[in-house]
Amino acid sequence: MTTSASRRGVLRAGTFLGAAIAGATAAAAPSRDKKKKDEAEEIGPGEDLMREHGVLRRVLLVYGEAGRRLQRGGDLDADVVQKGARLIRKFIEDYHERQEEEMVFPRFERAHKLVELVAVLRAQHQAGRKLTERIQTLATAAAIKDGAQRRQLQAALDAFIQMYEPHASREDTVLFPALHEITSRSEYGALGEDFERREHHTFGADGFEQAVAEVDALEKSLGIEDLARFTPRP
Repeated sequence: MTTSASRRGVLRAGTFLGAAIAGATAAAAPSRDKKKKDEAEEIGPGEDLMREHGVLRRVLLVYGEAGRRLQRGGDLDADVVQKGARLIRKFIEDYHERQEEEMVFPRFERAHKLVELVAVLRAQHQAGRKLTERIQTLATAAAIKDGAQRRQLQAALDAFIQMYEPHASREDTVLFPALHEITSRSEYGALGEDFERREHHTFGADGFEQAVAEVDALEKSLGIEDLARFTPRP
């Protein structure tokens, strides 16, 4: 073999090798990008619980507006309150709170951390369910027309708001952040995966998004969907 032929062979081999490396790099890039995107989209259990509280707080806004209309003697569609109560029962009480009671509270109790707070939170869950039953019983067209029952419904809505505003705030600022202190990094991540599996099993792939859409519709039905309306006027 001549020297020039050998050189041409080396060049061809180098060209093929370079192309192969470039192709492999290009193929790996989307995979790396997807991995980074997946990691960025991962939601820890604390954040998951907090955003579910966002749904709760928006229902509290609906309850607050309904209560003000009851107090003023204004028109109120009982179905709006009923739908709000059903969302609370389905998404907050039967799902969100069950997760707390079965997967969060026991960890603090076993670790002997924040046990007094957990006891109060458990008791408030039970009180909340009783209030929801009362709201569902009283939120009828006939009851709203009756002065005494109208006042009872307003009182039940006010009691629910008065309890859950501090309840959710204490969990968001004290309990959920403390999860990091009583779980390892791997356990914390596994808890988030358990939450996601439960959500998909209970509601399908977009349970949180469905709940947000429902509460958004309730706000629109009361005319309180515009965030700017809550800005104080000079």
